[in-house]
Amino acid sequence: MVTKSAPITGEQIAETLGVSRPTIRSDLSVLVMLGFIDAKPKVGYFLGKALKPERKAQDWMQEWKVKDRMSRPVVIRDTATVGDAVISLFVENVGSLIVTSDQDALIGMVSPKDLLKFTLGNPSASTIPIRMVMTKQAQLVTIEPEETLLEAARRMMAYQLNSLPVVRARMTEDGGREAEVVGRITKTNITQAMVEIASHM
Repeated sequence: MVTKSAPITGEQIAETLGVSRPTIRSDLSVLVMLGFIDAKPKVGYFLGKALKPERKAQDWMQEWKVKDRMSRPVVIRDTATVGDAVISLFVENVGSLIVTSDQDALIGMVSPKDLLKFTLGNPSASTIPIRMVMTKQAQLVTIEPEETLLEAARRMMAYQLNSLPVVRARMTEDGGREAEVVGRITKTNITQAMVEIASHM
């Protein structure tokens, strides 16, 4: 009733239900406390924050973790060549490749734009080591599995990126730290999540 007729008074709600105003006073108070409805003196009741669609979407994006929505990482080893990377991009049909070590540690990323810089007008480009072409790890924006989907979307927008490597920190044998690649989160993943949210509203 509140959703369809807001603002609606307590008297109007009671009359529609066929009960007296005092009968539902405590129920209305509980609904207000829970945030399902809100009230303004001399105005009436209207939809509360807990049920507003935009609030629900925000809550879902904050509750969902990157690990819940991420895709498998599309990787290429750091020992590969530009030729290997070109083939992988076409076979996997992705916008970028994550470059890793044999132990799945993040080394860098390579995109079609990176490859074009070296291949145009260079007949021997296919044999160039991928390490010479890729964007180095220090320049990459990453995200961890336990971070929220909302944070992933914010980083993509802030840095104008189509995807982020999903990594988790781990210790190396010499006591250092490295980023292990466990997935990737893309604009497509974010869009799919938003479609699911919209379909549940």
